[in-house]
Amino acid sequence: MTRRHVAAALALLCCVLTACSSNTPAPPSDLAADLAGKVTVDGVFRHLTELQKIADAHDGNRADGTPGYQASVDYVAKLLRDKGFDVQTPEFQRLSGSRGGKPALTVAGRSYRTDQASLLITTKPGGLRAITLRPRTPAGCTAADYGSAAVKGAIAVVDDTSCSIVAKHDAAVARGAVGVLVVSQATPARPVGAPPGLFTPGYYQSMTIPVGVIDPTADAALRRTDAPVTLVLDNKPVMTTSRNVIAQTRSGDPDSVVMAGAHLDSVSSGPGINDNGTGVATILETALQMGPEFGGANAVRFAFWGAGEVSADGSMSYLRSLDADRLDAIALYLDFDVLGSTNAGYFTVDGDQSAQTATTVPALPQGSAGIERTLAGRLYAHGVRPADMPLTRGTDYAAFLAAGVPVGGVTTGTSQRKSEVQARIWGGKAGVAFDPNYHTRADTIDNVDRDALTIMASTAAFAVGGYAQSIEGVNGVPAHDQRNRRTP
Repeated sequence: MTRRHVAAALALLCCVLTACSSNTPAPPSDLAADLAGKVTVDGVFRHLTELQKIADAHDGNRADGTPGYQASVDYVAKLLRDKGFDVQTPEFQRLSGSRGGKPALTVAGRSYRTDQASLLITTKPGGLRAITLRPRTPAGCTAADYGSAAVKGAIAVVDDTSCSIVAKHDAAVARGAVGVLVVSQATPARPVGAPPGLFTPGYYQSMTIPVGVIDPTADAALRRTDAPVTLVLDNKPVMTTSRNVIAQTRSGDPDSVVMAGAHLDSVSSGPGINDNGTGVATILETALQMGPEFGGANAVRFAFWGAGEVSADGSMSYLRSLDADRLDAIALYLDFDVLGSTNAGYFTVDGDQSAQTATTVPALPQGSAGIERTLAGRLYAHGVRPADMPLTRGTDYAAFLAAGVPVGGVTTGTSQRKSEVQARIWGGKAGVAFDPNYHTRADTIDNVDRDALTIMASTAAFAVGGYAQSIEGVNGVPAHDQRNRRTP
């Protein structure tokens, strides 16, 4: 054998031993720290600059359903495709309003205002005529709440406490009701003052019978009669087509998917560069720096949600499009929203529920507390003390919670006012909103705090990289065989 043949044989052996036929690089020993170092504020700002240009070219905003939003979709999708990601832009329908009709409840010949909650479900011409009955437990959250009340063929009347309007609907349907009336001062169009979790994202998609919302005056009239009443819910829904951007790595276990997301749209009143261009730019730069074949143990899926400012229907519609196996494949979800407020706070989503003051706190999916610890630990490493941000039900991670997926995330705060204590801890101005430009035309690239964004972008990248490498350990999440997701 010649010297050249020996060299060739050795090279072939080396290739076999190191799997050189694969283009997948070996992961660094600490993927979290490696990725956090690569996601720089300059890289993030390059994307913010482009999002600002898009808004400037489209009436000053990038709102869902507008050409500015579509341009934002195109920008994000192109960069990810050019990098080699598997990119999809699935469409979904969202409710954007209603038209025509005069919803009303007629009791003893008098009409009372009724807000049509189930905008996709209308009553037949002439309305629904039936008696009204109430559950033994006024909230009507479960079929058992009705006790022995025979509500089959009747309209159930419930209050607005204790559970979502969907749960109230489902309980009434289980007992045979043909309609539901929820007594509340709040309405779907004006939910201010509604109990937390009453109007959940996409709630109207889960209803099969007419549901109206009435005020205490109409309720008082119902209590004065045992005669049938007439419920008319005849507003027609106006639907808007929107889309998400979904990109997944080619490497990593597809049955153990780490998801990171941010809503891509702005409000109609401004360009939305802090809310939520900063979240978008952060996970976009994280994806580009990671690449589609990063060599980690778990697949990573990046999501840029539509309709985040409108109804959070983007994430809900996406999860509802997945079958049971693909839902079980999602290991965890990280949400990044508003990361560069000018009067910044440093908040982690309250995964361990330590900020809750109620005596009974609903349990979060297992692993959420560990995600919070991971994010909080990284913020401490940056020299800032994190605080809890209570969970809300009107944001993109709400659908994941409903599906049983552990969640986490960070934010620098929006319209909440910074307290004296927070100003001492973080600096800035007490009594002033964390983001004074929130949801205004002034939410521009000039009003993004680079220092805060530097910390938050690095923290986001650290969490994505860390969980891409491993979901095990004290801050890990359940393995695939321990998951039992449900359609939200």
